Amino acid sequence: MEEYKKCRESRVIQTHRIFPFDLNPFGFLFGGKLMTMIDDAASISVTRHCRRGAVTASLDSLNFLQPLHENHSVCVKSYVSGAHHKSMEVFVKIIGEDLVTGERYLAATCFTTFVAIASHMNPETDFSVPGVIPETPEEKMVCAGYEKRRIARLAEREEYQAFAAKLSTDLPWSDEGLGD
Repeated sequence: MEEYKKCRESRVIQTHRIFPFDLNPFGFLFGGKLMTMIDDAASISVTRHCRRGAVTASLDSLNFLQPLHENHSVCVKSYVSGAHHKSMEVFVKIIGEDLVTGERYLAATCFTTFVAIASHMNPETDFSVPGVIPETPEEKMVCAGYEKRRIARLAEREEYQAFAAKLSTDLPWSDEGLGD
């Protein structure tokens, strides 16, 4: 990894209004809707960083801190916070805003991991993604923890693969006598 890019080169900022059809039964933004916004923004950050095709490998540590309300806005900010050979970690920060009062609040944070792949965008297989250069104090703080998070993710992935290997692929009702 000889090439480097600054976090700001992969920065994405998307803002959306929260409409009634975006809400869960409790009147807050549906978590799955937020996850879609997160994956969308993060995928753009990754493509800006490596300029090639990449796939989501994991969505790590999605922490909901404050609910997002109807008629508030949700701002999804993302940038690549670490890179290793073909994988990239993206930090995502979700800011809510009461559009009437202007009050902003940290609603959620998460890290996602993407893996760059050979694709129709770039068919070559011998490549490495650029490293990351943080500039702002927040970027430096977030990026400083990358290697520790990467090691923890790899250990968790290995443990999870062992767990998943023991799971059945039978449909739930097939072993309960409810039909095929």
